Amino acid sequence: MMLSRRTLAIALLLLQFRGLVSFLEEEEEGSMPREWVLLHVVQGHIGAGNYSYLRLNHDGTIVLHMHSLKGDADLYVSDKTLRPSFDSYKLQSATCGQDVVVVPMDFARPVGIGIYGHPSHRESEFEMRVFHDQTAPQDPFDLGSEDGQKQKKPTQTADENFEEEESIFWTILIGLLKIILEILF
Repeated sequence: MMLSRRTLAIALLLLQFRGLVSFLEEEEEGSMPREWVLLHVVQGHIGAGNYSYLRLNHDGTIVLHMHSLKGDADLYVSDKTLRPSFDSYKLQSATCGQDVVVVPMDFARPVGIGIYGHPSHRESEFEMRVFHDQTAPQDPFDLGSEDGQKQKKPTQTADENFEEEESIFWTILIGLLKIILEILF
């Protein structure tokens, strides 16, 4: 009688745990914005200290959402090399758990994606979801334009303004020195 109660209690706990896990998975999937379109789901294993490489050809703003199911997989992204690593990358996410990288639309395609198995674990298992972010404007020149007209206003940084003021100062100073030298000689 005592054994069956324990078995029943363990079975109930396992069912609750399973329900909690499925609830959390549904919450995770539901937490993505509706404007994100799921393009791919990639699952894989990677050994400690090794890389697995993927290539991204989709245009637009792409969100890479990787979850380490076992171990610790890290994400490295580059538009300069198809084999990014922790030595050569443009974007990276190296957390213990969920790694998210937003690949901007202005990255040259194809984009190289490197998945690195952290040496703290013998093997890492990951699942990466690739989303297209439809909320990002497709034309970078449409930002701030009025009535659909493409306008680009020149902007100056503080350094450029300082150099311009310095240049005017030196021009005036040299002009005054020339006048003084002509008067004296």
